[in-house]
Amino acid sequence: MAEIEREIMETAMEAGHILLENGAEIFRVEETINRICKHYGVESSNAFVLSNGIFVTSGSMAEETFAKVQHIPVSGSHLNRVAAVNQLSREIEEGRYTIAEVKAHLEEIRRMPGKSKPMQILGAGVGSGAFCYLYGGNLQDCIAAFLAGLVLYVFVLYISSPYLNKMMSNIAGGAVATTVCMILHKLGMGVNLDLMVIGSIIPLVPGVAFTNAIRDIADENYIAGSVRMMDALLVFFCIAMGVGLVYTVRQRIMV
Repeated sequence: MAEIEREIMETAMEAGHILLENGAEIFRVEETINRICKHYGVESSNAFVLSNGIFVTSGSMAEETFAKVQHIPVSGSHLNRVAAVNQLSREIEEGRYTIAEVKAHLEEIRRMPGKSKPMQILGAGVGSGAFCYLYGGNLQDCIAAFLAGLVLYVFVLYISSPYLNKMMSNIAGGAVATTVCMILHKLGMGVNLDLMVIGSIIPLVPGVAFTNAIRDIADENYIAGSVRMMDALLVFFCIAMGVGLVYTVRQRIMV
């Protein structure tokens, strides 16, 4: 019986791990862990989740004591995996799977491929051009922002992510996007330089992290929400620093 309860707890923790490392909110992770445990009969389960760690315990007069901690590094968002675990959790409550089948499904979800690099680059370009349009850019500005977004994400995927830490990656990314926009503007492609720059840096903006931080704080998960908020604000600051450095150099050269 003790081995079965341990397997249930570890499976629930694995589900939480996948959710947290792929960008899920804190309340969703805790709810999923507790839902899986209680469905399979571990009534005394407790999950405490932070932005980069999961603490799971159980134990009572009738149940074996279990405690485990997992550190989960902050990484990117893969919402397709979050959606898959959510769907699996609902199907578990409907009684479709044994615990062994749940473990197999979680392993399949963990192996789900992310978007290919060409698709990520194209998505960055389209997003940059679209946001430039939303902020009032004309067709030329949008095309320039699209091209700058493509160059930026090539830089992110092949240079900054493998070789630079998070702070330097965002500073360099902001600088690269701004430099490309200035070059295109100088060549006559684009009218509103500021709108081109704003559009081109959108792929760097941590929208999911910032939204989750607000949701966590709203759900009274103040520690995790504050950590996520600080992380998102640090990214904003680094992007602004990269953009500002290039503008400062340009101004010095023109003087």
